[in-house]
Amino acid sequence: MSILINQDTELMIIGITGKQGRIHCKRTLESGAKLLAGVVPGKGGEKVEGVPVFETVADARKEFPGIKSAMLLVPPKFVKEAAMKALHEGIKLLVIITEFVPVLDALEVVNEAKTLGARVIGPNTIGVISPGESKLGIMPDYIYGKGHIGIISRSGTLTHETASNLTFKGFGLSACVGIGGDSIIGMNHADVLELFAEDEETDAIVMIGEIGGTSEEMAAAKIKELELKKPVYAYIAGMYAPENKRMGHAGAIVSGGMGTVKSKVTALENAGVTVCPTLGKIVEYIDEYNTRTGGRLKTLEPQID
Repeated sequence: MSILINQDTELMIIGITGKQGRIHCKRTLESGAKLLAGVVPGKGGEKVEGVPVFETVADARKEFPGIKSAMLLVPPKFVKEAAMKALHEGIKLLVIITEFVPVLDALEVVNEAKTLGARVIGPNTIGVISPGESKLGIMPDYIYGKGHIGIISRSGTLTHETASNLTFKGFGLSACVGIGGDSIIGMNHADVLELFAEDEETDAIVMIGEIGGTSEEMAAAKIKELELKKPVYAYIAGMYAPENKRMGHAGAIVSGGMGTVKSKVTALENAGVTVCPTLGKIVEYIDEYNTRTGGRLKTLEPQID
């Protein structure tokens, strides 16, 4: 079984009747995921691609009590209210796709989720996918081949590129989690890494980070704590960014000697992680490891023409 979601996971989309909601409703269904419901106040009784829409998460869960995972696709100013309601109405895995969520709103949502024993992925994330089983996100599933490598990433674009590169070379993926690029997020690298460490379907782990924040340093500490035996490969974006300069993501700002490429690389290397100088080196190093260990990563046939 994969981490976070699998073929049996029942899902809903909050904000399903909006433009993005409709697009990703269709794509989620096409991926084979068990999308059973949508939620939009004032739109109850409608359908999107055959998926029934409910007024509230509570109403949807009365009809489909197995739904405990949801994707949130609403404008930034509505995220806090919608997320809080979802968490209090039984959602245990909430993927917040929305970008530009106010920092204090995100902080309150993340803290409330911890209080309720729920997990939040994002904000500003592409979500999570277990290739061949399910997805709760906005990634194109056809570039994510099924296999035994887990990916944890702050960047959606770099996740897509890495996944497609690995898939093209015949290395499938057990699961990919986009933790989000904002300064305040729910699950971080260390949280997801701990799940991959326990997952029997994951034989190797790829971490994609960037300057700013301490998520990668925390992951390095977690690797030491777990005495992780699975190989971990990391790439840190923003190597040449000037200090105190915001670079794309809200979380990509360096200050006080922490969050620099140097500090992250040092921490990861000290934890036994193979740090890749370029994104393309990830595939090269994994290929070398796979050959050296006699095909431990169970190479697949190339998935993309």
